[in-house]
Amino acid sequence: MKEEKQYDLKKMRKKLQKELDEDRYTHTIGVMDTAACLAMRYGAPLNQALVAGLLHDCAKCVPNDKKLKLCKKYRIKMTPFELNAPFLLHAKLGAYLAKKEYGVEDKEILSAIACHTTGKPGMSLLDKIIFLADYIEPGRDKAPNLPEIRRLAFVDLHKALIRVLADTLEYLYASGQPVDPMTQEVLDYYLSEEESE
Repeated sequence: MKEEKQYDLKKMRKKLQKELDEDRYTHTIGVMDTAACLAMRYGAPLNQALVAGLLHDCAKCVPNDKKLKLCKKYRIKMTPFELNAPFLLHAKLGAYLAKKEYGVEDKEILSAIACHTTGKPGMSLLDKIIFLADYIEPGRDKAPNLPEIRRLAFVDLHKALIRVLADTLEYLYASGQPVDPMTQEVLDYYLSEEESE
């Protein structure tokens, strides 16, 4: 088993606190703690989960027009949907900033940050943990079926992932909000994976 790199979480937290507003920082600590709990439950590397949870929203408070400019500047690939919904770019830009500003070289951590909003087909254990931790952290109270999903996340990670994707799509369609095609693609991927088992 490869030696897990230890990151200075205290230093990262200090820097991050200056970049985020108070509510976003509180949410971030909730995600970090929830990710740590899920990592312990499913045997994922704890330090990876802590770092990915801490930095998942590190680009969230960057204004949308600046997100677009930075993604163009750093040649971060953007989908047509993201160009029209730049708030989603905080995930990909966040992965870039985690590497550039926080010194994170770990590809698994960077992947988990990059896909935490929509998910992606073939997610790693850490990807799934960060995606779910973002959704179920204790400060969240808006999503439907939260108590059930929180319980499910600690029982069956795969089923919880499918449930979150399905509920998210249902909510977006019902409220007439634009839907990133990637979210539907990810749900279809995991549903077909479940059927083939």
